[in-house]
Amino acid sequence: MDLEARSLQPNVKAVLLAKLREYKSDLNNLKSEHKRLASANSNQAARDDLLESGMADAMSVSANQRGRLMMSTERLNESSDRIKESRRTMLETKELGVSILQDLHQQRQSLLHANDTLHGVDDNISKSKKILTNMSRRMSRNKWIISSIIVVLVVAIALILYFKLSK
Repeated sequence: MDLEARSLQPNVKAVLLAKLREYKSDLNNLKSEHKRLASANSNQAARDDLLESGMADAMSVSANQRGRLMMSTERLNESSDRIKESRRTMLETKELGVSILQDLHQQRQSLLHANDTLHGVDDNISKSKKILTNMSRRMSRNKWIISSIIVVLVVAIALILYFKLSK
């Protein structure tokens, strides 16, 4: 529990660590009281002295200890419940993070594929532009050639007519 409390946010961590220290001190007190009582039970004379000192004091001390023990147990159970809830929240967050990372990976793959396709289209456009430029040059050259042939034919016809009519 100590490690889990230390890994939480600072504002929650301070409260949980303080409670944890309190629980540990209560537990150590109860352990020492238990050892003292256990050693007292093993020693019959000490047991007789305890019984003779008054049952009323022992009952009130026992009830007080029982009350403190119940409170400590209740606090410990509440802390355990909070830790379980935190752990559940952490697992949900982890699952959500994994899901988001998978979505991002798929989107990255889509973008890379689109980028590759775009480069392919760009290459095809460049090739098409070169082809169209070459076709335009050939068309222009063919127009000059046809125009030249027409001019030559018109001059030839004019010369033929001139010589035919002049004779």
